[in-house]
Amino acid sequence: MNPDASRRPRARDLGVVVGPTPTGPLNALTDVPGVRVGHATVRTRPDVHTGVTAVVPDGVRPGAPVPAGVFVGNGYGKLIGSTQLAELGELETPVLLTSTLSAFRVADALVGWVLEQPGCDSVLSLNPVVGECNDGYLSDIRSRPVREEHVRAALGGASAGPVAEGCVGAGTGTVALGFKAGIGTSSRTPEAADRRFTVGALVQANFGGTLRVLGRTLDGPGPASETGSCMIVVATDAPLDARQLTRVARRAVFALARTGAAYSHGSGDYAVAFTTTRPGTAPPLADADLSPLFEAVLDAVEEAVLNSLLAATTTTGHAGRTVPALPADRLLAAWASDHKVVPDGSWLARVPERR
Repeated sequence: MNPDASRRPRARDLGVVVGPTPTGPLNALTDVPGVRVGHATVRTRPDVHTGVTAVVPDGVRPGAPVPAGVFVGNGYGKLIGSTQLAELGELETPVLLTSTLSAFRVADALVGWVLEQPGCDSVLSLNPVVGECNDGYLSDIRSRPVREEHVRAALGGASAGPVAEGCVGAGTGTVALGFKAGIGTSSRTPEAADRRFTVGALVQANFGGTLRVLGRTLDGPGPASETGSCMIVVATDAPLDARQLTRVARRAVFALARTGAAYSHGSGDYAVAFTTTRPGTAPPLADADLSPLFEAVLDAVEEAVLNSLLAATTTTGHAGRTVPALPADRLLAAWASDHKVVPDGSWLARVPERR
């Protein structure tokens, strides 16, 4: 776990509640059964602040893929493996996130790891899926410091428990909406077609714009992240096909607008969505039943971005640049006019009307 993040509040700790749908027990991507998350943080102060984050669906491998979809909001980035993912609608490896110039080394290391897994002795082709954000403002990106041992550490340490957020793994050096950002996650448990499902989102936040919290804006002093991106991974246990999961991925990118994303020329905005339910193991959902899942994705991604900002800590990095953390008191002040303080001093979670 990131020791700094454990001392900082998440959005719900401050009473910032996004949407009406309940969360899972951890309010994290790992609330989806059969999904694990691991991080490897690579930090050599003052110049290197980077890492790798692994999202691992249990049992996924060549020959045993899970249905998946991908959506590109703005394609200024590298999502290795995206064309085959879109063509076949199948995810056959874990999804790894990292720094832009380290993405290719990470993909090679992922291929090596997959080839060693049980059932892969005769594999001659596979499609590694690796996304990236440009953390070059705070990290010496040209040194390409993420290596095979870090990839294997993230994969080997992936667990179904709480997910570390903020300055950890692939989010160690990222910046978003004028503040230090990083990894964030959230989940929802929507009901669709009289069945209860889990939807989880994880973001690697590194994009420009003006932070918006439940409709209230908050200017940040950090850079615009014109060379950044946002990578989003969505998982669910709902029985969806690849076409439907592409629709889910599309909503995940749409959700960034709620947080104030500028979708600038230099921002690569991508989402990968997958289900852990294999075809034929549960009655499929009809398109007409998907709206609760779409809403859940929008809310989970919005909250995941807020968590990525709140968990991150002020960081001084490459070339002496410093990006401040989002102060919780400023966030609260930005929307306090629509809330009130209850006697114990905590904030009452009453969602204001969106503007």
